[in-house]
Amino acid sequence: MEWKQFTKVTPKYDLSWYIKWISSLLILSAVACRSTGVLPMWDLWLSVFGTMGWFAVGMLWHDRALITLNGVLVVILIMGLMKAYLL
Repeated sequence: MEWKQFTKVTPKYDLSWYIKWISSLLILSAVACRSTGVLPMWDLWLSVFGTMGWFAVGMLWHDRALITLNGVLVVILIMGLMKAYLL
């Protein structure tokens, strides 16, 4: 059986690499808060910052799917924060 060597396309150890990993940890922490029902406002805040990070990665990579998805998610999450704090 022959093993194929795959080459990575995404950059490593540049600005986008650090942002994507920090953002991923923030989103995972947000989901942990959501799934346990503990700290619901932390869920929203961690989600906003993690999603903003992924939006920035999309901009750095010129990836329209990441830009669109995370841009819309940031707006929706900010609406949730506004509802929580203003209403």
